[in-house]
Amino acid sequence: MAIINTTDAQFQDTVKDGLVLVDFWAPWCGPCKMIAPILEELSGKMGDAVTIAKVNVDDNPETAGQYGIMSIPTLKLFKDGVDVTTLVGARPLAELEATIKQHM
Repeated sequence: MAIINTTDAQFQDTVKDGLVLVDFWAPWCGPCKMIAPILEELSGKMGDAVTIAKVNVDDNPETAGQYGIMSIPTLKLFKDGVDVTTLVGARPLAELEATIKQHM
């Protein structure tokens, strides 16, 4: 499944069904740029099992504030609209895969 961009207005609809890994990021963030290709690879490996969504915190401060995002990248995994886990900082592919599989 392709990686999607979501906004404050779309966020709740984006995370309401299934597993959704949300990447809170900003274009000026170095570690955010480092994790981008890892998320692309994860998307290819996991297919339709998980949706990967990106939230630009500069453009969507309401959602970032609602979830207490203090540093980026922050990855939050949602299952059917419920925030089930949070990972802060760039993480390796294997860790992201394992985290998602725990919640399948």
